[in-house]
Amino acid sequence: MFELDLSAGELRKSGVKLRLQGQPFQVLALLLARAGEVVTREELQQKLWPSDTFVDFDHSLNTAINKVREALGDSASSPRYVETLARRGYRFIAPVQARSESEAAPASGDREGSAATLAASSSGSSDLPVALHPELEVPIPRRAITRGLFALIQVMYLAFYLSALFLLRYVQEIGDALRRPWGATVLAGAVLVTAGVGIPLRLYLLSAVGFDYQRLGEKFRRIFPFVLALDQLWAAAPFLLIEQIGLGAAFAVSAALLYLPFSERTLIRMAYVGPLVGASVGNRGR
Repeated sequence: MFELDLSAGELRKSGVKLRLQGQPFQVLALLLARAGEVVTREELQQKLWPSDTFVDFDHSLNTAINKVREALGDSASSPRYVETLARRGYRFIAPVQARSESEAAPASGDREGSAATLAASSSGSSDLPVALHPELEVPIPRRAITRGLFALIQVMYLAFYLSALFLLRYVQEIGDALRRPWGATVLAGAVLVTAGVGIPLRLYLLSAVGFDYQRLGEKFRRIFPFVLALDQLWAAAPFLLIEQIGLGAAFAVSAALLYLPFSERTLIRMAYVGPLVGASVGNRGR
């Protein structure tokens, strides 16, 4: 069960305080105040962004709604709490219960009281349908997990690139062992070029997921063919260490690296399905 305490400015789940502050908290409070009713985007703009405020309203509202959904474990494609109505606004669809009179809001009769309980259960409840990814048809995990795993993969590739550059002398020795006059030059050149391109790419992806860039899903889909080609080249790197780790280990590591770019794509699709859907609906609604 979720509980919103307006006087304390806190959202709690089973007594545990969740991170939801600022505009996302205000958006949730407005939706709860009119639970079951449509709150238009224009109303939200008037309430939260005065006319003299210069701000990208569409982006700010979409970001706030996405943070509300993330805090509640909700999904834009299969909403259990916040429903998006195209070209209109949003509606809070889960049951809402006021606190008992001894704990209730001030006696002003305002629907935006000091506390409210969201009667819908958490995502682990067995009596509610689990939100599924609209394309992958798997339960949508917490975005913090998928973003964290994606970031770890980028750190791993950065470690690969930097290690190869720092140990470039050994790479050249491996090339010399190929007993080809051009072996060392080609191998070292390939490492320099791919690592030189890969380092800024990984830094971009790492910073984008770290700052939760809402269009990262769209951007990653565009650059995925290039990421795939780059990762497939580096998937052959373990075979350069056959003498140290053996053929079996080199084959196993290479097979895992071959699959890794597809894992990256899946993680991004899981993490950014909600924001992408929300953003597209919001833009149509203006």
